[in-house]
Amino acid sequence: MKIDVEHVAKLARLGLTEEEKTLFAQQLSAILDFADNLKKIKTDDVPPTAHAIALKNIYREDKVIPCRNVEDIMANAPDEENHMFRVPRIIE
Repeated sequence: MKIDVEHVAKLARLGLTEEEKTLFAQQLSAILDFADNLKKIKTDDVPPTAHAIALKNIYREDKVIPCRNVEDIMANAPDEENHMFRVPRIIE
């Protein structure tokens, strides 16, 4: 494990002390041992899911409503055309 920690540290350009390498190697080993324990769990009757909990759409339905103060809004526009902001073309 220590060689894996050294390799990752080199890729990440981290300067680790020998104590840190030893500590991180122990922590990595504990994480991988725990992951091995997960392989023992029986999941044959568990259907595959994309999320742990059911999701539903929480957004409201879009409603088109007329704008009542177009003149106030367009008063802030540097340039206007047909009650819309006119902006410079940026595609060449």
